[in-house]
Amino acid sequence: MSIEKPVLDILFEDDFYIGINKPAGILVHKTSIAKEEDTLWALQLLRDQIGQKVYPLHRIDRPTSGVLMFAKSSEAASILQPLFPTTAVEKYYLCIVRGYMQDDHGVINHPLKKKLYGELQEAQTSYWSLAQTEIPFPSSPKYPTSRYSLLKVYPHTGRMHQIRRHMAHARHYVIGDSTHGDNKQNNFFRTQFGLENMLLHGWKIKFTQPYTMEEINLQADLPDHFLKTMGILGLNSDQIKLSSYLPKI
Repeated sequence: MSIEKPVLDILFEDDFYIGINKPAGILVHKTSIAKEEDTLWALQLLRDQIGQKVYPLHRIDRPTSGVLMFAKSSEAASILQPLFPTTAVEKYYLCIVRGYMQDDHGVINHPLKKKLYGELQEAQTSYWSLAQTEIPFPSSPKYPTSRYSLLKVYPHTGRMHQIRRHMAHARHYVIGDSTHGDNKQNNFFRTQFGLENMLLHGWKIKFTQPYTMEEINLQADLPDHFLKTMGILGLNSDQIKLSSYLPKI
């Protein structure tokens, strides 16, 4: 059975690069873990949509929505792609996590293994608490309510699932994260609010276009499931706009 192919939202395009707002549930490119007949790949969708071969510059997880960049040639990719794991490309995310963060702004500095039994790699993630909420549903027999926070997040390093793993390390799990999250919270949001997605979004990317030296600032609108959940929880979306004035570090 064929699945409906979405039209990708193009955020930026020039002669060398193109950026999209990737929907949640779409892989960046083909992988051995997904069956071709029931899977969508951003690379293939974009190639078919613009009628041109494209090259991914970075990855975002399948359940993560947001800004995803491609090059239009292998040469353009070879120039910009090595900069993505560095501070030359600034990447900001929004997420909703369990609980209130201890501080309004902080840095999680916790090394992560490259693979399950691999070597530890340095990893740092900055966060800003943009809004907090408390809802009248017990989180445990000890607590009659449940608390959640809307965070702006900046990963200084580019480790696999870094934000999700760092939030899990801090015990402020990303809601809807089925791999590193809290299954009790995920089940609660699924049964109570019908949420089937993870609440992590690649919000902004900033970099200097290496050919034109133009500063590029891309922003991807939040998907409907994220906005709907914010509304249900009573989180103030105005704080997202105000967060643009917060410093990177």
